[in-house]
Amino acid sequence: MLDPWPWHHRAWKKRPVWWLWERRNLKTASLLHATSIQEAEALRARGLRQSIAVIPNGVALPDRLELISPQQEEGSGKIALFLGRIHPVKGLPLLLEAWAKVRPAGWSLHIIGPDECGHKADLERLGSKLGLGAVVRFSDVLVGEAKASAFRESSLFILPSHSESFGIAVAEALSYGLPVITTHGTPWSILEFERCGWWVPTHVDGLAIALDDATSRSGEALAGMGERGREMVSSRFAWDGIAQQFIDCYQWILGLGPKPDCVIS
Repeated sequence: MLDPWPWHHRAWKKRPVWWLWERRNLKTASLLHATSIQEAEALRARGLRQSIAVIPNGVALPDRLELISPQQEEGSGKIALFLGRIHPVKGLPLLLEAWAKVRPAGWSLHIIGPDECGHKADLERLGSKLGLGAVVRFSDVLVGEAKASAFRESSLFILPSHSESFGIAVAEALSYGLPVITTHGTPWSILEFERCGWWVPTHVDGLAIALDDATSRSGEALAGMGERGREMVSSRFAWDGIAQQFIDCYQWILGLGPKPDCVIS
């Protein structure tokens, strides 16, 4: 709620909640938790001055038997996946317009998630206007094996959000060996450093350039990027390490241990 985009979106609903009780709740906390530096900066921008533990969300790494095939036949139909809330903050109109600019041959776009505030109908109208009806498919929420299958069947994951405090779907996609395209509205600049995806400006042209690059690569090249992403998730976002950071923070608050490296003052 406190990141810039959601802070200003429907502010008339959020400001009363903030001033009546949420501001007091946060100001009286012994320690705040942020999932990224970007989220920590949003807390500071709201005038919160106590220490912040920057600890990312964890992700369960699928067994290798659950992963997509490391190679795909050239020329076979490939799927780009979005999985998340179908809501204006997710930037899906930008993605549809970028797709219409690139129109990658042999690719389709699968958009999965719960419809919020009637946004799906807006997207369907835009897709029809852009002539994308044959290549864009919508699905409701998928869980369990159906959700895992959606990741396995895809070759690329895209999160075009205006704002994400973390973006757990990115970590999940990487854990399944998918390269990722996402925007500067998310805290995932590490994708480019680790060479497992694209982190681009939050506009149509930025997404279109990344989409053109990604869909021009072979299945083998994309799988290689995905493997690097999976290794990165295993080293940075496995639950054992995340849990230990929380334990260290609680011990520090209670005066039973040193200040953890993840805590910023």
